[in-house]
Amino acid sequence: ADRKKLHTAPVGQVFRLRPFHVLVATGGGYAGYRKYEDYKLEQLEKRGIEVPVKLASEWEVALYKSVPTRLLSRAWGRLNQVELPTWLRKPVYSLYIWTFGVNMKEAAVEDLHHYRNLSEFFRRKLKPQARPVCCLHSVISPSDGKILNFGQVKNCEVEQVKGVTYSLESFLGPRISTEELHFSQAPPGNSFQQQLVTKEGNELYHCVIYLAPGDYHCFHSPTDWRVSHRRHFPGSLMSVNPGVARWIKELFCHNERVVLTGDWKHGFFSLTAVGATNVGSIRIYFDQDLHTNSPRYSKGSYNDFSFISNNNKEGIPMRKGEHLGEFNLGSTIVLIFEAPKDFKFHLKAGQKIRFGEALGSL
Repeated sequence: ADRKKLHTAPVGQVFRLRPFHVLVATGGGYAGYRKYEDYKLEQLEKRGIEVPVKLASEWEVALYKSVPTRLLSRAWGRLNQVELPTWLRKPVYSLYIWTFGVNMKEAAVEDLHHYRNLSEFFRRKLKPQARPVCCLHSVISPSDGKILNFGQVKNCEVEQVKGVTYSLESFLGPRISTEELHFSQAPPGNSFQQQLVTKEGNELYHCVIYLAPGDYHCFHSPTDWRVSHRRHFPGSLMSVNPGVARWIKELFCHNERVVLTGDWKHGFFSLTAVGATNVGSIRIYFDQDLHTNSPRYSKGSYNDFSFISNNNKEGIPMRKGEHLGEFNLGSTIVLIFEAPKDFKFHLKAGQKIRFGEALGSL
């Protein structure tokens, strides 16, 4: 008589699946499968076996985009801000150091207890002597990382990795007004690439640097130049590791990115910070109005901001090696710039490079 009644819900209600849950489960599972495929490709490359290019289909890209990477990146960012107890800091950071091969001997502060949260640890500063800036070459590496590709821009297409390209105009967006960048007006019939080249006899060059999670996360000015304009593209936050870059055409055009454009002594110069999974936060030190990975955005939209004003006709002057910005975790830097035809890169595709080392010179 004292038994309690047990009320059970219908089976259909207990196991009811919602579209969002299906997308997360399917997309997450497929992303995991792609990670495994990337790992196999990396092993083949280490053995010197050339891997044929196999691009993702539209449905595969759409499925990958269904994973809520923007939401996960914002959650990761908030988690990074949580202050860790002093006793927990060393085990957590030591695990990260072991996993990604971080060299803490280069850090300005080697004591792991100094970093209150993961965000401070990711953005750790280096000792002044850890990254000497090369003065002999005109363009240096703005960050630590791996060289994915470099060379001349041809037919308005840029290689993100060997054999996989993206549109120059889609990546940079519509050309900025010539008055703002101090450029002469190009003939209207010219291609987008030709419009960026301001001096006769010059060519357009590019360089792609991938920052792994264990790399130094700040980036610096690669040369002496003036930043005139910032264009922010909200977008997806898919992984930008070399395996995914080899798989998804125009990956950098899909992802959120901040394009800084201006000029140097040879003409047009641009530096683009590309966001990635868990890298919703891209910070430019002199741009306090920039806010990346906002909850709402319009697909295909972009926001422009000019550093040229009535009180400042020159924009933001940057010296070679000067601090420019930072990522919350590893990501990608893309340089696109104009230079004379005798400009030479001092690089090999796939090589590791550190901030301050030479990229190329005349």
